[in-house]
Formats: sequence, C-alpha cells, structure tokens
Amino acid sequence: MAQDSYLVGLIGSGIGPSLSPALHEREADRQGLRYLYRLIDIDALGVTPDAVGDLVRAARDLGFDGLNITHPCKRLVIEHLDALDPQAEALGAVNTVVFEDGRAIGHNTDVTGFAASFARGLPEAPLERVVQLGAGGAGAAVAHATLTLGAERVTVVDALPERAVALAAGLNRRFGAGRAAAAAPDQLAALLAGADGIVHATPTGMAAHPGLPLPAGLLRPGLWVAEVVYRPLETELLRTARAVGCAALDGGGMAVFQAADAFRLITGREPEVARMLADIAELAGAVSVRD
Repeated sequence: MAQDSYLVGLIGSGIGPSLSPALHEREADRQGLRYLYRLIDIDALGVTPDAVGDLVRAARDLGFDGLNITHPCKRLVIEHLDALDPQAEALGAVNTVVFEDGRAIGHNTDVTGFAASFARGLPEAPLERVVQLGAGGAGAAVAHATLTLGAERVTVVDALPERAVALAAGLNRRFGAGRAAAAAPDQLAALLAGADGIVHATPTGMAAHPGLPLPAGLLRPGLWVAEVVYRPLETELLRTARAVGCAALDGGGMAVFQAADAFRLITGREPEVARMLADIAELAGAVSVRD
C-alpha cells in the first residue's frame, strides 16, 4: 500500500519566516496526504551549525521521511550522510535529505530550482558575462545552474576570497577551463560595467539580514538581476534594480521549483508546480514571481 503520511523537517538558522512548510503542506493537502513539516531552527535550539549531524541522526531515529537543509548547514551536513546523488556530490552542497531504509541520502534541488525559475522568468536574458555574489551552498548551486543554462563565463565574488576561488575551480573542472573565475569585492564595479547580469546568492536582503549586497550606483539599465532570497519576495536589491530599469527576477520561482523537486524526492509523487507558484505569490504577499 502506498505511503500517505509524511514527517518532514527543515534544518537551518533563522528559518522562522520560511515558506517551505506551507508550500509542502498545501501541495500535500491537495494530494490527500497527511504531511507534517517541522522547523528545526539551530538558533532556537541554541546549537551551532556543526550540530547538523546530530539533528539529522535524531530526525532519522524519530521516523522522519526527509529533511530540507538550508543556510548555514548545506555543506556541513555532507559528512553525516550515507550517500550523495551525483548533483549534490558535484556541488559539495545538500539541501534535501531523504531517509531510505535507515540510510540518509543527500540531494540538491537548488540547481534545478534556479534553472527552471530563470528559464521561466528571464527567458531572453543574455548570458555571455555573468557576475555572481556569493559562493556558499546556494551560490554553488546557482553558479552550476547558470552555466548549465548556457552562460559563457561566471565570475564569482565573495567576501571570503578562498571560497570564491574554490567554487570557480570546481566549476572549471565540471564545465571546462575558463568558464568560471573568482574575484574580490573591490573588483565588483569593473566587473559589472561589462556584465550582462548579476546573480545574488548571499543572505543579504533576507528578513533577518536586511540591506543591499552591493552599492546601488553599480546597477544600470540593461543589467539583469536574479535574486535567490525569496522572503521577502521584493528585496531591497530588486526594488533598487527595478527603479533603475533592470530586468529582475525574484527568488520565489526558485523556492517553488526546488520545493517541488524535494516534494517529489520525498513522496515519489508529482507536484503541480502551477499551484505552488500561486501559493507562494499568496503566501509572500501576492507579488508576482514573474516580471
């Protein structure tokens, strides 16, 4: 008999505003499933990100069917898993864990989530020269996705230079020499002057981390901006970008497509993405996920 009851959780820091529980539970309700999605916030628990291994083991022992993993645990969780799918292994980052026969299997649905959202929301965007802010777990996923979409070159900028260098090296190994480069924040102005677009993949702009991730004066008409942050859907970066005439993509589409892929992995059932896109527009304040 097919399983019709699921216990799922999200491990991360400051995840109170997350819409993942509602996205998963609403779709499950429509499919007639009993689906309980719990937040496992390391801040509320008073533990460090290194505790992610203990939390994954506890979830497995308590009968969870799967977990989502978010900032700052996407890389740290890997050493505590029994296996990785090829995408997660190539990325060195996991955002979904499925428990199968007592084993914890790591996946990454951020790559497919961002790629699907970008193709839907910015279908005509030029991709010769892309600048990406952020080289963490989400950054690794969206950089892979951007190159998969056909970007000729992605330059990764991160406050931790060694992290940008490591990500660029991994991208070049996977996609070919010269497809990626690393740069320091003080090079951003020169990079953006010749770029087609910018992908933002840092926590800046989230409810808990308000603000702009770059000087507003670096934005200009003709530059497209793709945001990973989805809560709020309209970040300060997107507001500023739209005001100066940039084509802009909010993080809502990525949130939905990655959630749909995670739902499929956990339940084996096909989610209805159009319904989930309507959900996030409603849940996040009826802001369109497509410009």
